[in-house]
Amino acid sequence: MSRVKRGVTSHAKHKKILKAAKGFYGRRKNTIRTAKAAVDRAGTNAYIGRKLRKRDFRGLWIQRINAAVREVSPSMTYARFIDGLAKAGIGVDRKILSDLAITQPEAFKALVDQAAAAVKAAADARPAAAAA
Repeated sequence: MSRVKRGVTSHAKHKKILKAAKGFYGRRKNTIRTAKAAVDRAGTNAYIGRKLRKRDFRGLWIQRINAAVREVSPSMTYARFIDGLAKAGIGVDRKILSDLAITQPEAFKALVDQAAAAVKAAADARPAAAAA
């Protein structure tokens, strides 16, 4: 069997790692051993960061919705609003609700009113069912 020289493959692998380490500080950008460790760690952190970003944005949307709901109706909270939407059968996700609150306050106010009406209707129906 003939001998296989692996210089080309190694060089290509090293080049790929060093390209990914571009912009790193110190030896991490040009020494293959430290660059490989730094690139692996950076990849792990990037993966974790992509998951955290989704969590952070959901929290931001909830805060925006809560602020907008309280602005429209001071007695209503975020939790009551979401409960009211569910009872009214309105299935709009938090990202869209947040965007509506910012860009179209009239439409958002209509949703808040519908949610409040649904919560009130559910509260009025509860004692009647308990008495029967």
